[in-house]
Amino acid sequence: MSTIVEVKDLRKQYNPPDGVTAVRGVSFAIRQGEIFSLLGPNGAGKSTTISMLSCLLSPTSGDAIIDGHSIRQDPKQVKQVIGVVPQEIALYDTISARENLEFWGKMYGLSGATLKERVTEVLNIAGLIERANEKVATFSGGMKRRINIAVGLLHNPKVLYMDEPTVGIDPQSRRRILDTVKELNDQGLTVLYTTHYMEEAEELSDRIGIIDHGKLIAVGTQDELTAMVGQYDTVQLDIGETAEANGTIVSHLGQLEGVHQADGEANHVTVQAEDANAVLPRILQTVAEHGRSIRRIDIQEPNLEAVFLHLTGRALRD
Repeated sequence: MSTIVEVKDLRKQYNPPDGVTAVRGVSFAIRQGEIFSLLGPNGAGKSTTISMLSCLLSPTSGDAIIDGHSIRQDPKQVKQVIGVVPQEIALYDTISARENLEFWGKMYGLSGATLKERVTEVLNIAGLIERANEKVATFSGGMKRRINIAVGLLHNPKVLYMDEPTVGIDPQSRRRILDTVKELNDQGLTVLYTTHYMEEAEELSDRIGIIDHGKLIAVGTQDELTAMVGQYDTVQLDIGETAEANGTIVSHLGQLEGVHQADGEANHVTVQAEDANAVLPRILQTVAEHGRSIRRIDIQEPNLEAVFLHLTGRALRD
């Protein structure tokens, strides 16, 4: 497959020379027809990267080529080939879903029969054709998200950027959005998807870029990424305390035979082990010796959570 998005050493510093650097030399390529996910916690630089690739923010340095067009030299051409689904809802509550789509369609330069046809098509994609004439103010958060996606599809983009499209919605709406992403991709649409939900990246992605503190720290398929941590299992313990209170337990767990790494955050302790079943009795004994009780234990085979912990020394959390 040919490359449709090529990101080259992209950097963004706000208020240079002393301001915060949100993106630090990010480089990756997206092949035509694939779903590429940027996976990382809140504040990792995902939205800033999307904003630069959408030509909404100017890079401090670096460049990106989208379908042959530079975001620095040809922003107008770039905007013609991309669709953007922002993290924030970009709709007018006081008018209907159809009227919102007609408005945004005109912003894309659509008109007449073409506009009417595309509005109907994207309403069907969103599964909201029967609610088309109702005001957006009456919609649930998930329905608004689906109309937000429909807006990004109006002009038949070659690449669709989706920035955290399932944040703050109910499980049913989330399921609908994930299925829609897969259906669009099956039809040939290239998707750049950002998320801090590991399970979304695992389900959707052909390839994944793990980003943290503005740096892209690993890129590959899920199998390629999990191979980085070997065969370590992940044991997650819910012991209902703060990260500070868990510090001593984490330190002792990290010294147990068979434990590769231990990490503590609010309410959770995460342990990577060569064989979770073999080391679990020692984990339980260590926690009990510190006078604490475990409310829940979750054991997982090598996954992206383990990769993030391995690369950063901490768990991937909201």
